[in-house]
Amino acid sequence: MKIVVLTGAGISAESGIATFRDSDGLWEGYDPMEVATPEAFEADPALVHRFYDERRRALEAAQPNAAHLALARLEAAIGDDLYLVTQNVDDLHERAGSARVHHMHGELRSAWCTACDDRHVWHDPLGHEPACPSCEGSHLRPDIVWFGEVPYGMEVIEAALHEADLFVAIGTSAVVYPAAAFVHWARGRTLELNLDESAASEDFTQSRRGPATELVPAWVDEVLAGLPRD
Repeated sequence: MKIVVLTGAGISAESGIATFRDSDGLWEGYDPMEVATPEAFEADPALVHRFYDERRRALEAAQPNAAHLALARLEAAIGDDLYLVTQNVDDLHERAGSARVHHMHGELRSAWCTACDDRHVWHDPLGHEPACPSCEGSHLRPDIVWFGEVPYGMEVIEAALHEADLFVAIGTSAVVYPAAAFVHWARGRTLELNLDESAASEDFTQSRRGPATELVPAWVDEVLAGLPRD
């Protein structure tokens, strides 16, 4: 069985990663148009760098939770039959043990040089405009997909959804496109695991309510129990 899993902010919220849309979320005190658009970066790169440098520092204190660990366990069992796509820019899936993660919105711990187009693993601040390790120019920006930019690898995601027997959305608000449309692109069964009802709950074959740390391990146990025994 081929499975595509999409994870959103809800899966990392239980690890202490604030979400953009909660009342105490990361947009609090920030206008999204001032920190998450190409135009904002051009107008005030120092502010944008400060915002993402703060997020990078906050990520240091976060740890993978039971939901991240369960998905890593599923990958270990079914390998390439699991295609894990995340809207999140944190690295909690990787730290939980997942090796095949598609970051459609980019990664906090990556810097992109707009001069030479190289990307680099990055843990340090970018606000002081460090040199690119490849071209030595000072043209690094957060490797994040901002509003108005196209998410990474959309063709690959769409193809995977067409081939999947099951599409599972975990902790997503279903209001950010194109990810909100994935349930409509999926050709197989669909399942939503979410704390609250989302904008697309009625479009899923099945929808379950509860914390990701409870729902995801339970669902993974169901999948593993149904696998053929050697």
